[in-house]
Amino acid sequence: MSTIRLSIVAPVKNEEENIPLLVKACREGLGELYDHTEILFVDDGSTDASLDRMKQAAAEDPHVRWLQFEANRGQSAALDAGFRAARGELVCMIDADLQNDPADIPAMVALVDAGECDCVCGIRQKRQDSIVRKVSSRIGNGTRNWLTHETIKDVGCSLRVFRRELLSRLKMYRGMHRFLPTLLRLEGARIEQIPVSHHPRTLGKTKYGVGNRLFRGLRDIFAVRWMQSRHLDYTVVDQSPPPDAS
Repeated sequence: MSTIRLSIVAPVKNEEENIPLLVKACREGLGELYDHTEILFVDDGSTDASLDRMKQAAAEDPHVRWLQFEANRGQSAALDAGFRAARGELVCMIDADLQNDPADIPAMVALVDAGECDCVCGIRQKRQDSIVRKVSSRIGNGTRNWLTHETIKDVGCSLRVFRRELLSRLKMYRGMHRFLPTLLRLEGARIEQIPVSHHPRTLGKTKYGVGNRLFRGLRDIFAVRWMQSRHLDYTVVDQSPPPDAS
């Protein structure tokens, strides 16, 4: 495969039917960019045939790689493992449930390539979710932005593109994948947001409900607030030269 510019990281928990379809959607949606892309699936303790589907996809397509956890460790852990294994200059995170559209990725990559930003976040248009999920998402999004002084319009959108060098500075904790733009902003990242498509889930089942999105997330918000309040912010304006090595 030619030089890798983009690594697509997709956490997987029991998505056996969607894996080959996601590879196909990436191949068709990325166009010429696919020639310089790797798809990295991270098996987060699946109990169905997801791992077998990943291995099959990798055997059929050299652009596909996979990692396997010994047990279910959560989405933040799966993303962290994928980020660390990624080889591209840019990293894209995406859900494996096909609700995100890989055809939106080239426009996100173009924004970063143009030097306009370091991170691009998607804003889901015409969301294909239940009323309960839409309402809980709106409440959670507003609460996070209010408490963290953020302006991310769709915190719950999993489609994001980053410069990999910025991700390497972060230490991930459980639940922190929801706050990646905020954590990257602390590291000096410039954030842009663009509209992206959103499709209904047709295969598999969602892995979380209202409770674990709202109530567990509140604890994470206060953790991020603590990080913001204790973040080191300084500039070295001058320093003595290093001693002569001789």
